[in-house]
Amino acid sequence: MIEKMRTGLADLCKKYDNIKISFSYQTWETDFLRFYQSQINYNIRRENVNLQVSIYKDKKPYSFAMSNPDLVKVEEKISESLEIIDSLPEDNDFVDLEKDTRIAEEHSVVNNVENVTLAQKIEILQKISEAVKKYNFEIYGTFIVNNVTNYIINSNGLNKAETYSPIMLEVKAVSKENQVTVLESFGSVSLEKLDVDKFLESLILKVQTAKFGVVDLPAKHYEVILAPRCIGEYLSYLTYGMTAGSLDQKESFFEGKINEKIFPENITLTDNPSDPDLIPFKYDGNGHLYQKTELIKNGVFKNFMVDNYYSYKTGLEENGANGSCLVMDEGDKDLAEMISGVKHGIYISSLHYMNFINPKETSLTGLTRDGTFLIENGELKNVVNNLRFTVKISDILNNITEIENKSSIVPFSENYGEFDISLIKMPHVKVNNFNITSSTKTI
Repeated sequence: MIEKMRTGLADLCKKYDNIKISFSYQTWETDFLRFYQSQINYNIRRENVNLQVSIYKDKKPYSFAMSNPDLVKVEEKISESLEIIDSLPEDNDFVDLEKDTRIAEEHSVVNNVENVTLAQKIEILQKISEAVKKYNFEIYGTFIVNNVTNYIINSNGLNKAETYSPIMLEVKAVSKENQVTVLESFGSVSLEKLDVDKFLESLILKVQTAKFGVVDLPAKHYEVILAPRCIGEYLSYLTYGMTAGSLDQKESFFEGKINEKIFPENITLTDNPSDPDLIPFKYDGNGHLYQKTELIKNGVFKNFMVDNYYSYKTGLEENGANGSCLVMDEGDKDLAEMISGVKHGIYISSLHYMNFINPKETSLTGLTRDGTFLIENGELKNVVNNLRFTVKISDILNNITEIENKSSIVPFSENYGEFDISLIKMPHVKVNNFNITSSTKTI
């Protein structure tokens, strides 16, 4: 059925040779388990089939989307579009659809929706639940497994497919005494990479620290240690300014800074879908080959992430990078050594509700949550009430003094729709002069 659809979409591109058509056809399935108060709340399996279509007649665009499409309905919708498109305004910046017909190297993909069983999930969750129960904590969270296949077909001869099947486990341990929360997560394309003992070691350390009680901290600048999840989120926000689109819209911090040293030499960031620990994406959303791209090299800004449309518009060379596989280079410090060197500071596990203030300045605001700890004389001491921060990401990078000598895989998932999973690879970092603006007075 899928191959018939794929062939039919390619045939429609040939049939309507007086227009340009791009099809993005996706099959998505999930096995989604949610747990609450150390009990499974529900486990669902769902599948969606979606088609997104972009049409250009000369420079006049029209787009539409369909769920569970068939070829008859698609052609009917194209015919309807052609009756409308002449009345639409032109996109004077459009030149052509994606032309990169290169095919990525093939690799085997295990369908983890079928491969990861409910029994395996239950066994893992029971072990975690029993471990935190000793400290009067319960676990909440999700165990998500997806299997996705994307087909990209257009009038320039592209007919490409990629499949990926990521896994994400996110555990929030919650104290039954005072509702303090701590977080631990796992992400991969193989459940075999989940070392439950190491997962528990990290989670229990936070749980034990959370037993010391809750303190409040005043607004001021602190020395902080950012967990991999935190520096990863900051860098993900930073990459907005590394897109050719943000450059075109005059919102990029990196405008005019290619090959300029703007961060310390210990800062290197790549977008690397070939990293064996990340999701092996093959193409960007238009079908351009997605390969390792240096973004920052030893503090020097190297490349914008450039898609087909903005390549034509800005004159930058298209590279297919889109920030889905961010990797920050490791440093030379053990985490325990990093913590031991802090006299009075904060360990920040997770961030929440971040919003840009000014993207061009990289300034944003947000909150800490799920495990913010006071560091006194080199030791984790107490849980800290959630804090509000206002920072510039560029300042964070320029104020990094130490980087951990190993990295962690950090998973993220959309909370709505199709629960898409992404993975990045980050170390802990130590940062000076981190601006805390207020306390929420709550955990």
